[in-house]
Amino acid sequence: MTTQEPDAVFAALHRAAEQSCGARLFTVTVLDPVAGLARRAYTSHPAEYPTSGTKPMRNDAWTDRVIGEGKSFVANSTPEFAIFFGDHALINSLGCEAAMNIPVADDTGRVVGTVNVLDAAGHFTPDRVTRLEALVAEFRATLLAAIAKVPLA
Repeated sequence: MTTQEPDAVFAALHRAAEQSCGARLFTVTVLDPVAGLARRAYTSHPAEYPTSGTKPMRNDAWTDRVIGEGKSFVANSTPEFAIFFGDHALINSLGCEAAMNIPVADDTGRVVGTVNVLDAAGHFTPDRVTRLEALVAEFRATLLAAIAKVPLA
């Protein structure tokens, strides 16, 4: 699978996440520290969240946890993530009131991207969190290869 194009890798992970836990909204972002941007490389909702989309990398508690510490961010209600996601109204309009962002780190431990799964309020039970983190770990090698192929400019 490491020779597949990024879209195929991301789509396979999306299908696996949907089958394992459900995923109303699924995206993959690639970090571009030189430009200071997170670039959307894959999306389940291209009209609302096109792959051309970017967000500025910020210095906040979300960044400290996900990018700095390499730990997943889990929020089971809109108030828990609204302080970090300026697009929370759009997220809610898609029926999503819970978010999970799973970091993807390279062999040096540097976070190079995130897998983002959003669903209904209360969706991310401890079991689902464990299953989604295990899926990302299972896909890690192919994710890293796919992320490396995503153009940053």
